[in-house]
Amino acid sequence: MSSLSLHKLSAAALPVLLTPAATQCDLAGVWRNHRQHIDALLLQTGGVLLRGFEVPSVDAFQNFARGYGHALLNYEFASTPRSAVSSGVYTSTEYPAHQHIPLHNEQAYTREWPMHIWFHCVTAPAVGGETPIADSRAIYRDMPAALRERFAQGLLYVRNYSEDFDLSWQQVFQTDSREAVEAFCRRAAIECQWTGHGELRTLQRCQGVERHPVTGEMVWFNQAHLFHASNLQAEVRESLQDLLGEDKLPRNVFFADGSPIADGLLDEVRAVLAANTVSFPWQDGDILMLDNMLAAHARTPFTGPRKVVVAMAQPHGNLPAA
Repeated sequence: MSSLSLHKLSAAALPVLLTPAATQCDLAGVWRNHRQHIDALLLQTGGVLLRGFEVPSVDAFQNFARGYGHALLNYEFASTPRSAVSSGVYTSTEYPAHQHIPLHNEQAYTREWPMHIWFHCVTAPAVGGETPIADSRAIYRDMPAALRERFAQGLLYVRNYSEDFDLSWQQVFQTDSREAVEAFCRRAAIECQWTGHGELRTLQRCQGVERHPVTGEMVWFNQAHLFHASNLQAEVRESLQDLLGEDKLPRNVFFADGSPIADGLLDEVRAVLAANTVSFPWQDGDILMLDNMLAAHARTPFTGPRKVVVAMAQPHGNLPAA
């Protein structure tokens, strides 16, 4: 029977580090024999890091994630470029190595998201490339009360799709069919508008905060600080505003009533996120499992080869009843 050693990776509770006791490295056995324990740790801390287990291939990681009991999800209504590695397993976001990806809960810019997300480090980078994480409950508690109350009224995400400046609608919706896009948008409570040039604009009102369906705790759950124009470098923002106009930026976010969100408010949000960030260096073979509502994740810049693959499962959300 597989056994585990439980450790604190740092002074923070997140993530809990689980390593094989003695020389036992049976990953499947750990899942089979310790599922309830791992589930409890996830709800308590938001994240579990499995280190020192044998993960000989991406297929082995895929089977491990599937063993949780839910079908692995496709990456739909994408916000960043990824490539499929195998069924239900994707590359992590394919932004250039020098770019930082801010903290976020996966697909919190939609009204349906995965409850669980796994990261598997196939190749750890020589320098940097960590996947920082943060407790979404602590972020919610630490956020200024006025911001919590304003964000609780909801957000409006606006996207203008273009191959020249961001992902095309064909990439985001994984189809060339306008009818398929419209059907997806109807199901997902997204308003879609086609322009005269065959381009697409979408608008979706989403949550700014959310309640976890199991623990009942409130969490900070949005991607306003990523979608807002203030996330762009100043010179890039100015160039895009001059070229496209404020209303045609590739992505932006507003309060649910359509009123703008001041840059300074997002600066406050980013400060709270930074104060709650926990980071650790990847090691080859690591598997990090997060409760996607309880823990946010990010990516730091890196040098050298880096390969981290991702799987997601168990859809949940607040879509209106059909």
